[in-house]
Amino acid sequence: MGLNPKIQAFLKEVNAQPIQLETVSPEQFRNQARMQDDGPKQEVAKVEDSRIELNDRALPIRIYRSENKVQPALVFYHGGGWVVGSIESHDATCREIANLADCTVISVDYRLAPEHKFPAAVEDAYDSYQWITANAEGLGIELNKIAVGGDSAGGNLATVACLLAEERSGHKPVFQLLLYPSTGYIGEEPASLRENAEGFLLTKRLMNWFRSHYYRTEADRLNPYASPVHSELLHTLPPAAILTAQYDPLRDEALAYAEQLKQEGVDVFVKNYEGLIHGFAGFTAQVEEAHQAVAEGASQLRQALYK
Repeated sequence: MGLNPKIQAFLKEVNAQPIQLETVSPEQFRNQARMQDDGPKQEVAKVEDSRIELNDRALPIRIYRSENKVQPALVFYHGGGWVVGSIESHDATCREIANLADCTVISVDYRLAPEHKFPAAVEDAYDSYQWITANAEGLGIELNKIAVGGDSAGGNLATVACLLAEERSGHKPVFQLLLYPSTGYIGEEPASLRENAEGFLLTKRLMNWFRSHYYRTEADRLNPYASPVHSELLHTLPPAAILTAQYDPLRDEALAYAEQLKQEGVDVFVKNYEGLIHGFAGFTAQVEEAHQAVAEGASQLRQALYK
């Protein structure tokens, strides 16, 4: 299937003004991203900003409630290559998921690289989840119905938070919603990384730029908490929904990760969406196929939360 026409028109504009990554600092990249409109925002019953107070740091969070009552919840980690992105950049996505899954979504503003390199974001993902579970009653959420999720780098953090919960005997999420996650790969470079290396928003060069700022050394790339496909604890993970896109460099590694989870006995819903690109959750207001994809993932989340 060919590229979705609306996304194709968007990419034509983006590719006409390519970013010269060699000359762009992370802060310049963030400033440019802040200037871009997050798109139309759905109304939810309530939105509130708060903070997670940990021993040595505080993390901003934003809480979205689809109804003013105690609900199941999704702890959400935004994408952006561990270098960019924020609560604001994924505000529309969190609102949409809250409504579609009929749950509370808690979006976590974890620390970014290169100011805070790996594994700072990982520790923030795990510690914030554990803090949320410890404070579930005060947050108005159901302790035994809390899932994790995220897109891209945020999907990476979500699944790694589950691995850490097993390793450290913490409270375990009941489900993972992983939108085009970065999971790492074993063996040869995946075909999608070559096929979609240029021209589809997330490029191979941009991925290398993100990782050069996130990793401390090249050895971090094989760390299970950077590339969870290398973990020996995959059999302990909760059920997952893994959504990928046809024109995404990360497509094949996410599909291989889903297959590995299945082989380890984990219940996985996996689907590759034709005609879409990495980041399609940001196109749901303009592209019906992107909305349908997010709705399908949210449906899997809702089923898990309302068993």
